[in-house]
Amino acid sequence: MIRAMQSRRALVTGIAGQDGSLLAELLLERGYEVSGVVRPGAHGPFANLAAVADRIHFVEVDLLDQHGLGDAIADFAPDEIYNLAAPSFVPRSWDEPVATAEFAAVGATALLEAVRRHCPAARLYQASSSEIFGNPLETPQTEETPLSPLTPYGVAKAYAHWIVRSYRLRYGLHVSSGILYNHESPRRPLDFLPRKVAHGAAAISLGLQQELVLGSLDARRDWSYAGDSVRAMWLMLQQPEPDDYIIASGVLHSVGELVETAFAHVGLDWRDHVRVDPAFVRGKAELHDLVGDATKARARLGWAPEVGFEQLVQLLVDADLEWLRSAG
Repeated sequence: MIRAMQSRRALVTGIAGQDGSLLAELLLERGYEVSGVVRPGAHGPFANLAAVADRIHFVEVDLLDQHGLGDAIADFAPDEIYNLAAPSFVPRSWDEPVATAEFAAVGATALLEAVRRHCPAARLYQASSSEIFGNPLETPQTEETPLSPLTPYGVAKAYAHWIVRSYRLRYGLHVSSGILYNHESPRRPLDFLPRKVAHGAAAISLGLQQELVLGSLDARRDWSYAGDSVRAMWLMLQQPEPDDYIIASGVLHSVGELVETAFAHVGLDWRDHVRVDPAFVRGKAELHDLVGDATKARARLGWAPEVGFEQLVQLLVDADLEWLRSAG
């Protein structure tokens, strides 16, 4: 059941990122007043928000500052809060494990406390992650699959996942977690593999790059379009009761398939341009065959992905072709 939209207010942390910017656009289209939390001193411009920045109220708050968050929530009095702020590039969490723990785990707790004290009627979405399953104990994973995180990011997200459940049970807060699998868009930085591959294919097709160097082509992922995932976030907060939901395509694709699809879209044979370097292959603490079962989200939210794998890859390549041509 979806609630009526009448001048609703939404507060979004991490609003300048991929998910935050796509969510901001969705909320504005639905008539929300949107306020976005950004780091102190971060005055923009925010490239991902270029089309809607003038319609968003920005609040500079340290996500570890429970009192500052409380003041922002009390002032804005949001109906819905989306906590999307956390380091998102998983491999980097090995280089910055303390910062990862602070923002992904402690930051989520600080926000929960701020909501409990200042706006307990607000509905809160917490961005969880498939990384909480790490080396999965079953495949595909469901909302009941035991957590087994491997990376510092996964461990921190597992803590946040459990503290959300604790606050939901202890205080009766309307808090839902979206266990999102890999979800991509042209707004991802080049560090992320699908964007790296799409950019490489586009650049090579335009004669701007000679080769693309990658790690294992056999690694497999459950990839979705970020716009579909963001729509699921909103749907969770329209439900009468809070809960946890897996949001995934339910289909595994290899890096090799990703590469082949991207290069075929620009009329190239990937084997002529891609080099595998063992130095790019990650160690044992790598995630294998994480694939989500989104049956619960389909049944209760009425959610289903609208963009398939091939369409997603083509969308990424086309976006980089356009960007590279305009930059040239």
